[in-house]
Amino acid sequence: MKPNRRLSTGILFLFLCSILAFAAGCGEQQEQAAAKKDVILATTTSTVDTGLLDELIPIFEEKTGYRVKPIDRGTGEALEMGKKGEADVLLTHAPASERPLVENGDVINYQLVMHNDFIIVGPPDDPAQIKGEKDATEAFKKIMNGRFTFVSRGDDSGTHKKEKAIWDKLGVTPAGDWYLEAGSGMADTLRLASEKNAYTLTDRGTYLAQKDNLKLASLMEGDPMLLNIYHVMQVNPEKFPKVNAAGAKAFVEFMISPETQRIIGDFGVDKYGQPLFIPDAGKSEEEIGMQ
Repeated sequence: MKPNRRLSTGILFLFLCSILAFAAGCGEQQEQAAAKKDVILATTTSTVDTGLLDELIPIFEEKTGYRVKPIDRGTGEALEMGKKGEADVLLTHAPASERPLVENGDVINYQLVMHNDFIIVGPPDDPAQIKGEKDATEAFKKIMNGRFTFVSRGDDSGTHKKEKAIWDKLGVTPAGDWYLEAGSGMADTLRLASEKNAYTLTDRGTYLAQKDNLKLASLMEGDPMLLNIYHVMQVNPEKFPKVNAAGAKAFVEFMISPETQRIIGDFGVDKYGQPLFIPDAGKSEEEIGMQ
């Protein structure tokens, strides 16, 4: 009896298809496994510009085996990424803008990490005479009334949000040839202010990290309104199933661990004589405000 060539060919074809399908499935599983090793961190530019993440990320990766992919944007843009499930974990510094994400269930595991403060920097000769001023609104008023050049980040970052809150307290919307918008991160904004012999609002950490390259002096500080608080949070995996929930959780736990908090507290002391950030895990915002 002669073998049925059509039947044999069909069986061989099905066999080959099954092998290819299995290989493709394995490849997809390997890609998914590799992807789960990546943790997408949406964060503010100050954590990058100060060098803090350069210090922390290698330690986290060595301890956990995850690979962190930081995306540094203004806090507003980082929070938008969280709302859309485009990041796994967020590290930002605009509590008033973060809380709606917590309330809406966009993020979970919302943890206080650290703080520093905002300061107003400007030309060393201080033509607006704001040095020693303790009220940020009064300092802004002097700059505006004298039409001294002011550079805004203009990027909906946490720093820009704080700046707008000060103008709002004054009841004005700044405009004119004296008011420039950089539309960029903090380091770039500081460089522009230095070039323009202008004033700007900055977080203290980025200013200290960039100070040697700038012709800007720290002129105004100490207003409680200028407190700069950072939180870390997971993007909610129940709302966005594709996020790396395990990796995000591990990063949050790492940021609030005693060892990491110690590193944060020491960061910058050897170079600048003071820490760029104050560790705050386990505290409340009210406790920080009373310090």
